[in-house]
Amino acid sequence: MMAESSKKSPVERLIIWTLLILLGFVFLIPFFITVGDSLKTFRQVFAQPRIWIPIPPQWHNYVDIFLVLPFFTFFKNTLMITALALFGQICSACLVGYSFARLRWPFRDTCFVILLSTMMLPGQVTMIPIFLLFNKLGWVNTWLPIIVPAYFGVNVFNVFLMRQFFKTIPYSLEEAALIDGAGHLRILTTIMIPLAKPAVLTIGILGFVHWWNDFMGPLIYLSDHTKYPISLGIKMFSDSQLSNPHYIMAASFVAILPVLFLFFSAQKYFVKGIALTGQKD
Repeated sequence: MMAESSKKSPVERLIIWTLLILLGFVFLIPFFITVGDSLKTFRQVFAQPRIWIPIPPQWHNYVDIFLVLPFFTFFKNTLMITALALFGQICSACLVGYSFARLRWPFRDTCFVILLSTMMLPGQVTMIPIFLLFNKLGWVNTWLPIIVPAYFGVNVFNVFLMRQFFKTIPYSLEEAALIDGAGHLRILTTIMIPLAKPAVLTIGILGFVHWWNDFMGPLIYLSDHTKYPISLGIKMFSDSQLSNPHYIMAASFVAILPVLFLFFSAQKYFVKGIALTGQKD
């Protein structure tokens, strides 16, 4: 890849970078509109022709949204749900991935193929049966239906990612640990997971984005607004503030700040985790 890239002429590289910058700008237009509208007054939002840069910026809009609805409660709920579910997702992916990659048991490969095939099953097919199950358990209107499934390896892609990464680690390390008397759980926690840090961080990044933005799960199982995460909080806010789109934009921008921070601070680990996966089967 590096050799092919170095063979490109300066003109070709200029064209490629120009196209990438233009495409990046196009995809960033909705983000710029959100930020701009969040700093406008009500009249400026509907002004014609459109006002792209509000003067002066209405910074108090970000304070007002915390006064209208309990945003601190929504943020706290989202952090709790994300942290608990993310912990379970990482643990289950590592355990199941290690089992498929290193342990030998009957019909292991067949079970792995069946597991991968479930990725083609739409979530809408299992939505009603799962809801009936959780309703029978009395878990509706609690966080349990959102958090507990993460502890059972329901995200097949994460299991696949960890399995593929574990298979790239030399068997000699595991054999040396077995000779020293280490069990599989100790090998997993002290050798495999530290070496698979890029893959674990990739799962963490993907999981954080998923649980932080999850809307469908809370919408189905939660009815008490004091238990809402930020996703349902924004929906509740937009329903009550339809005549104040600048507040809705400010609330949306505040909600995506943690995701933006995670993206810019951890993107190199994400790229590394994906790039190093699947080199050996």
